[in-house]
Amino acid sequence: MSEQTLNQAAAKAPEHAELSTSVHSWADGLWERIGQKIERTSRRIGVSCPHASVNGVYDDMRISWWTAGFWPGILWQLSADGKYPELKSIAEQCEERLDEPLHSLAVHHDSGFIWLLSAVANYRITGNERSKERGLMAASQLASRFNLKGRYIRAWHDTASLNRAGWSIIDTMMNLPLLYWASETTKDPRFRHIAAAHAETVLTHFMRPDGSSYHILHFDAETGELLGADAGQGHAENSAWARGSGWTIYGMVLSYQYTGDEAFLIGAKRAAHFFLANLPEDYVPHWDFRAPRNADTPRDTSAGACAACGLIELAGCLPAGEGQMYLEAAVRLVRSMDENYGAWDREDEEGLILSGTSNLPGGVHVDTPLIYGDYFFVEAVSKLRGSERRFW
Repeated sequence: MSEQTLNQAAAKAPEHAELSTSVHSWADGLWERIGQKIERTSRRIGVSCPHASVNGVYDDMRISWWTAGFWPGILWQLSADGKYPELKSIAEQCEERLDEPLHSLAVHHDSGFIWLLSAVANYRITGNERSKERGLMAASQLASRFNLKGRYIRAWHDTASLNRAGWSIIDTMMNLPLLYWASETTKDPRFRHIAAAHAETVLTHFMRPDGSSYHILHFDAETGELLGADAGQGHAENSAWARGSGWTIYGMVLSYQYTGDEAFLIGAKRAAHFFLANLPEDYVPHWDFRAPRNADTPRDTSAGACAACGLIELAGCLPAGEGQMYLEAAVRLVRSMDENYGAWDREDEEGLILSGTSNLPGGVHVDTPLIYGDYFFVEAVSKLRGSERRFW
């Protein structure tokens, strides 16, 4: 396309929502605080696989755990600005450790969470060819989990007593960008076809008319027939797990951006309306929108941070008049997490934001910082500063 044609297209494009100077200034200040804290905590966390803060200190999970990419993802976001070169080295070493699960085929439906934020981030920022190879290998393994009959990507592996060939989960929406990226990189549309087919299944079966979503669905692995649902990490089968709503908003926006399919944009708006309509006064969601609620009901800042990222991207897909609502909602979410849940002045806490809820039904990591909550918070602040760098 010629420069003249590009200029003409730009002139005809609708104006998009914008942030005020005061918001930019606040986001810049917050970015400085994030950088200072991560620079300090990275000296202890180092080349490890943090998941949750336990008594103020991030744990170190096994390298094949689904959260293995979020720490290097934080490091890449900060080091990409050129101010923290030591963080880049830690991120690269984290990525090298990920060769173990990659080559042992211990890859699962969360490959995108792991390799998009480590290897693919490295490739996008530095052009590292070895990182590109890692990303494509992970994408190929993720694509191999696609069930043609049911048009879904299978979730977990089987256990000794449980066949899970027909299981699929809402979380996978955020892993689809690994497949979209692989199609763009290889010029092979098959990856994109798989990703889009799964996203269509989410629209058809996972999303309810009101914009809420199931966490786990069961399909007949032979016929593709939908059999039923499970509560998963939500309160009940028909409840509305907040982080699942965050996955849906952001995942649908990303599928729209990669495919241009308006159905995904409509799905993202439907999920966003449900999420925003059910937020409490301080704008930070409880762990499940339909769970019984009292003064002790846990929040989930990780759900709020992920949703904020999705809302910012959603605003950018729409004309200014429509997009401004989503952008302002994202700012309110991030501001509340900063002001009411930030751990900036706490020397005894490595996490950035408090009150994440990993798995309440399982009694695992409730009301504590979570590395993915921190990651999406960092990404949201980066976006509010005006960064157009892509990690998904």
